Amino acid sequence: MIFCSLYSGSSGNSIFVASENSKILIDAGLPGKSIDAALKEIGEDPKELDAIFVTHEHSDHIKGIGVMSRKYDIPIYANNKTWLNMSNSIGKIKDHNIKVMDKDVVTIRDMDVINYPIPHDAASPVGYSVHSSGKKVSVATDLGCFTEDIKKNIEDSDVILLESNHDIEMLKFGPYPYNLKRRILSSIGHLSNDDCGSAIVDMMNHKYKRIILGHLSHTNNYPDLAYQTVINVLRENNIELQKDIALTMAHRSRPSSYIKI
Repeated sequence: MIFCSLYSGSSGNSIFVASENSKILIDAGLPGKSIDAALKEIGEDPKELDAIFVTHEHSDHIKGIGVMSRKYDIPIYANNKTWLNMSNSIGKIKDHNIKVMDKDVVTIRDMDVINYPIPHDAASPVGYSVHSSGKKVSVATDLGCFTEDIKKNIEDSDVILLESNHDIEMLKFGPYPYNLKRRILSSIGHLSNDDCGSAIVDMMNHKYKRIILGHLSHTNNYPDLAYQTVINVLRENNIELQKDIALTMAHRSRPSSYIKI
């Protein structure tokens, strides 16, 4: 399998996942030309995409999905509530490309794409785990808290993109209005650096993992701060870098964390 974060952050998100016979995007939250450019930068042809899977209807996850679907005739998969809440924002989609997920698993050739609920202030948000040929990758961002259901779905993954959205002190004393701060800190908001570290500790199960920290806030976080905060939590719990875990960062504005499994 191949896993690559094309973009990750509060300004837009998109992840490329490929198996031997299938290629998909999870979200396309930037303009279509930006998604095109990122795919071409990693040597992939947008025309070969089999599907786009949507986590939820917020603009930083859906901005480019309509353009990509129309330009390359790509099916879009989302659950019913997400479709109802995003249909007016993505333009006209051909009927045969409107795929309403009504099951936990969608099979695309040799790839099984599993969706599971996540706690976020959207209509019916989901995370995704992708299986193929005995390998598994997962995307879990936009989490107000790390639940047992999320843990169950992703803890046995080879690669996990996990949210490390904000530093709590930066958020509390930063420029956001009070109501927005409350929303981000709530159980349906976003996962902090400290909570991200604790989530990683909670799902360590003696299987070597590649963890990618993603969806960082541009206003309330810094990559170095997120990375060091998570490392500190891991060290406090006797988890060793390279021996037990590989930890990297997803870049906000370009492809990163290109991993072959």
